[in-house]
Amino acid sequence: MTRLRFAYDIACPFAYLAFRQLHRVRAHAEVELMPVLLGGLLRHVGAPDDPNTAMAPARAAINRRDITLWGALHGVPLRIPPEHPRRTVDAMRVLAAAPVPHREALTAALYAAYWEDGVDVTDREVLAARAAPFGLDAHALIEAGREPLRSATQAAFEAGAFGVPSFLDGPRLLWGQDRIGLLLRDLGDPLPPEGWVGPAVTTSTSTTVTSLRFFHDVSSPFSYLASTQVERIAAAYGHAVLWTPILLGALFRTIGTPDVPLHAMNETRQAYTRRDMHDWAQAWGVPLRFPSHFPLRSVLPLRAMLVEPASTAAIYRAAWGEDRRVDTPEALCAVLTEVGLDGAAIVEQASDPGIKAALRENTERAVASGVCGVPTVEVTWNDGGRVLLWGQDRLVMLRAVLQGWVPPGRDGL
Repeated sequence: MTRLRFAYDIACPFAYLAFRQLHRVRAHAEVELMPVLLGGLLRHVGAPDDPNTAMAPARAAINRRDITLWGALHGVPLRIPPEHPRRTVDAMRVLAAAPVPHREALTAALYAAYWEDGVDVTDREVLAARAAPFGLDAHALIEAGREPLRSATQAAFEAGAFGVPSFLDGPRLLWGQDRIGLLLRDLGDPLPPEGWVGPAVTTSTSTTVTSLRFFHDVSSPFSYLASTQVERIAAAYGHAVLWTPILLGALFRTIGTPDVPLHAMNETRQAYTRRDMHDWAQAWGVPLRFPSHFPLRSVLPLRAMLVEPASTAAIYRAAWGEDRRVDTPEALCAVLTEVGLDGAAIVEQASDPGIKAALRENTERAVASGVCGVPTVEVTWNDGGRVLLWGQDRLVMLRAVLQGWVPPGRDGL
């Protein structure tokens, strides 16, 4: 049986969500708990100790909402402490030095303290109280855990980890609780790549989804990946998709995000992200050839999508599946003509003032709605509720919504 190391820090809510799902992984592999110091990993790769400080406010807001949504989806009660992120070095030293037979239960106790009970785990007396039921002396473990925690953090970094949760030693390193679906597929579980709907999801008969708006830009590889799946998921539940092309660069400049986020990442994170997009393409069975002329200039193809929505799939496939240019009139005309569309007419109409205005209006709508990137699905309900689901790795949430899940904290109520 495959043996995995699970690198985690109790300061990370997503690592807690992954910890609560380890029973799924253990059906296919042995899992060794590997306490590490998240701040140490981040410093190894040149990232800030608190990544939230480097995020645009719109993205930070979506990130915090994600914590609540993922928790609700998987039935894990999460309360974000006002002081989050709290310093967990002492807590992680306790876990690093704890005897292996007690480590899992103590990990659960410390996660509950941080994320459910609102207890300050920076207080050594709190750690002592949580360790005492296991017959453990937290004060002694703090001292004994210094070197084991340092060594484990270094070992995780050398194995390729740059954050938590990370699954090490499997067919490939996977980072994030939202990649457990990919991990389980690697281990032989025939899940849909987007993952599973948590067993704690409750559905509602009093609210119904009224619209699914898909904000996208052909310049984004993850927008391409989601574009190959969103219609399938929506159609399975009898819903149509409102395709809404936007200028991602203009949105980024408005909310204060780098024009090309991939280029702003540290080298380790950038390399993982490039591989991650290929992982998703492989799982969904769609072609992906990273464009040799990246970053893409998307103004013209986006306008063409507004002129003729039926051109959308062909443009995405040419840009991201075939590494063809779509940003010049000649290249775009050839792509559209090959699929039976009037390429010349579409390209000509793309310069119409009304089309240009429509693209600007779509982008302004995205900004006003709180969109921080693409792909984003804006779900609205008949009672005025609204939620944004950002990322191709949130399509499992879309599927849950279409099955009747009403996520907490919706806007507009």
